[in-house]
Amino acid sequence: MSDLTIRRADSHDATALEDLLLPVFRAGDTYTIDPDISAGDAVAYWLAPEKTAFLAEAGGRALGTYYIRPNQAGGGAHVCNCGYITAPEARGRGVARAMLAHSLDEARAQGYRAMQYNFVVSTNTRAIDTWTRAGFETVGRLPAAFHHPTQGYVDALVMFRSLV
Repeated sequence: MSDLTIRRADSHDATALEDLLLPVFRAGDTYTIDPDISAGDAVAYWLAPEKTAFLAEAGGRALGTYYIRPNQAGGGAHVCNCGYITAPEARGRGVARAMLAHSLDEARAQGYRAMQYNFVVSTNTRAIDTWTRAGFETVGRLPAAFHHPTQGYVDALVMFRSLV
Protein backbone atom coordinates (compact mmCIF):
# COMPACT_ATOMS: atom_id res chain seq x y z
CA MET A 1 0.00 0.00 0.00
CA SER A 2 1.58 3.21 -1.13
CA ASP A 3 -0.19 5.47 1.38
CA LEU A 4 0.59 3.29 4.41
CA THR A 5 2.49 4.91 7.25
CA ILE A 6 3.89 3.14 10.28
CA ARG A 7 4.52 5.10 13.46
CA ARG A 8 5.09 4.51 17.17
CA ALA A 9 1.93 3.71 19.08
CA ASP A 10 1.15 4.88 22.61
CA SER A 11 -1.73 5.14 25.06
CA HIS A 12 -3.38 7.84 22.90
CA ASP A 13 -3.98 5.06 20.35
CA ALA A 14 -5.94 2.89 22.81
CA THR A 15 -9.20 2.91 20.83
CA ALA A 16 -7.50 2.01 17.55
CA LEU A 17 -5.51 -0.72 19.29
CA GLU A 18 -8.64 -2.12 20.96
CA ASP A 19 -10.33 -2.31 17.54
CA LEU A 20 -7.37 -4.27 16.15
CA LEU A 21 -6.51 -6.46 19.14
CA LEU A 22 -9.86 -7.54 20.57
CA PRO A 23 -11.27 -9.40 17.53
CA VAL A 24 -8.02 -11.38 17.18
CA PHE A 25 -7.74 -12.16 20.88
CA ARG A 26 -11.45 -13.04 21.08
CA ALA A 27 -11.12 -15.48 18.14
CA GLY A 28 -8.52 -17.40 20.14
CA ASP A 29 -6.98 -19.01 17.07
CA THR A 30 -3.57 -17.32 16.77
CA TYR A 31 -2.52 -15.75 20.09
CA THR A 32 -2.07 -17.38 23.49
CA ILE A 33 -4.12 -14.62 25.10
CA ASP A 34 -7.25 -15.28 27.16
CA PRO A 35 -10.13 -14.63 24.73
CA ASP A 36 -12.01 -12.89 27.56
CA ILE A 37 -9.26 -10.30 28.14
CA SER A 38 -10.63 -6.84 28.85
CA ALA A 39 -10.01 -4.01 26.39
CA GLY A 40 -7.81 -2.21 28.92
CA ASP A 41 -5.75 -5.30 29.65
CA ALA A 42 -5.33 -6.03 25.92
CA VAL A 43 -3.95 -2.54 25.29
CA ALA A 44 -1.75 -2.75 28.41
CA TYR A 45 -0.36 -6.08 27.18
CA TRP A 46 0.43 -4.62 23.74
CA LEU A 47 1.97 -1.42 25.17
CA ALA A 48 3.87 -3.09 28.04
CA PRO A 49 7.08 -1.27 29.05
CA GLU A 50 9.39 -3.94 27.57
CA LYS A 51 7.77 -3.51 24.15
CA THR A 52 7.91 -0.85 21.47
CA ALA A 53 4.57 -0.82 19.64
CA PHE A 54 3.75 0.55 16.20
CA LEU A 55 0.56 1.40 14.33
CA ALA A 56 0.13 1.05 10.55
CA GLU A 57 -2.33 3.55 9.10
CA ALA A 58 -3.71 4.62 5.74
CA GLY A 59 -6.34 7.24 5.06
CA GLY A 60 -6.72 7.96 8.77
CA ARG A 61 -7.61 4.32 9.52
CA ALA A 62 -5.60 1.90 11.65
CA LEU A 63 -4.89 -1.18 9.51
CA GLY A 64 -2.36 -3.02 11.64
CA THR A 65 -0.10 -3.00 14.63
CA TYR A 66 3.01 -4.75 15.82
CA TYR A 67 5.33 -4.75 18.78
CA ILE A 68 9.01 -5.55 19.17
CA ARG A 69 10.72 -6.61 22.36
CA PRO A 70 13.74 -8.60 23.56
CA ASN A 71 12.95 -12.29 23.28
CA GLN A 72 14.95 -13.08 26.44
CA ALA A 73 16.95 -11.19 29.02
CA GLY A 74 20.69 -11.26 29.63
CA GLY A 75 22.63 -13.36 27.14
CA GLY A 76 19.57 -13.73 24.90
CA ALA A 77 18.67 -10.04 24.70
CA HIS A 78 20.27 -9.64 21.27
CA VAL A 79 17.35 -11.64 19.76
CA CYS A 80 14.01 -9.86 19.43
CA ASN A 81 10.46 -11.10 19.27
CA CYS A 82 7.50 -9.45 17.55
CA GLY A 83 3.74 -9.80 17.46
CA TYR A 84 1.64 -8.58 14.52
CA ILE A 85 -2.06 -7.98 13.91
CA THR A 86 -3.65 -6.87 10.66
CA ALA A 87 -7.22 -5.58 10.40
CA PRO A 88 -9.48 -8.02 8.53
CA GLU A 89 -10.26 -5.46 5.79
CA ALA A 90 -6.52 -4.92 5.20
CA ARG A 91 -5.54 -8.58 4.76
CA GLY A 92 -4.04 -9.38 1.38
CA ARG A 93 -3.13 -5.73 0.78
CA GLY A 94 0.53 -5.84 1.85
CA VAL A 95 0.05 -4.44 5.36
CA ALA A 96 1.61 -7.46 7.10
CA ARG A 97 4.56 -7.44 4.69
CA ALA A 98 5.05 -3.69 5.27
CA MET A 99 4.96 -4.16 9.06
CA LEU A 100 7.41 -7.08 8.77
CA ALA A 101 9.82 -4.99 6.67
CA HIS A 102 9.49 -2.12 9.15
CA SER A 103 10.09 -4.45 12.09
CA LEU A 104 13.22 -5.91 10.50
CA ASP A 105 14.59 -2.39 9.99
CA GLU A 106 13.54 -1.39 13.51
CA ALA A 107 15.17 -4.50 14.97
CA ARG A 108 18.47 -3.69 13.29
CA ALA A 109 18.20 -0.05 14.41
CA GLN A 110 17.67 -1.23 18.00
CA GLY A 111 20.78 -3.42 17.73
CA TYR A 112 19.17 -6.85 17.55
CA ARG A 113 21.10 -9.59 15.77
CA ALA A 114 18.17 -11.93 15.12
CA MET A 115 14.38 -12.17 15.25
CA GLN A 116 12.51 -15.16 16.66
CA TYR A 117 8.83 -16.04 16.75
CA ASN A 118 8.34 -18.39 19.68
CA PHE A 119 4.86 -19.74 19.09
CA VAL A 120 3.43 -19.55 15.56
CA VAL A 121 0.23 -21.59 15.46
CA SER A 122 0.59 -24.10 12.62
CA THR A 123 -2.90 -23.34 11.28
CA ASN A 124 -1.90 -19.68 10.73
CA THR A 125 -0.68 -20.57 7.24
CA ARG A 126 -0.90 -17.03 5.86
CA ALA A 127 1.56 -15.75 8.50
CA ILE A 128 3.84 -18.77 8.11
CA ASP A 129 3.99 -18.19 4.36
CA THR A 130 4.76 -14.47 4.86
CA TRP A 131 7.54 -15.15 7.38
CA THR A 132 9.03 -17.98 5.28
CA ARG A 133 9.14 -15.80 2.14
CA ALA A 134 10.95 -13.16 4.26
CA GLY A 135 13.73 -15.62 5.14
CA PHE A 136 12.51 -17.09 8.42
CA GLU A 137 13.21 -20.75 9.02
CA THR A 138 11.16 -23.10 11.13
CA VAL A 139 13.69 -24.25 13.73
CA GLY A 140 11.32 -26.07 16.03
CA ARG A 141 7.92 -27.68 16.21
CA LEU A 142 5.97 -28.02 19.46
CA PRO A 143 3.54 -30.91 18.94
CA ALA A 144 -0.07 -30.21 19.94
CA ALA A 145 1.06 -27.15 21.93
CA PHE A 146 -1.93 -24.95 21.04
CA HIS A 147 -5.59 -25.70 21.65
CA HIS A 148 -7.31 -24.22 18.61
CA PRO A 149 -11.00 -23.38 19.22
CA THR A 150 -12.22 -25.33 16.16
CA GLN A 151 -9.35 -27.61 15.12
CA GLY A 152 -8.38 -29.01 18.49
CA TYR A 153 -4.76 -29.47 19.48
CA VAL A 154 -2.39 -28.23 16.77
CA ASP A 155 1.35 -27.70 16.58
CA ALA A 156 3.16 -24.42 17.24
CA LEU A 157 6.30 -23.45 15.33
CA VAL A 158 9.44 -21.64 16.42
CA MET A 159 10.65 -19.46 13.54
CA PHE A 160 14.01 -17.66 13.36
CA ARG A 161 15.91 -15.26 11.12
CA SER A 162 19.37 -13.79 11.51
CA LEU A 163 19.66 -10.03 11.06
CA VAL A 164 23.43 -9.98 10.46
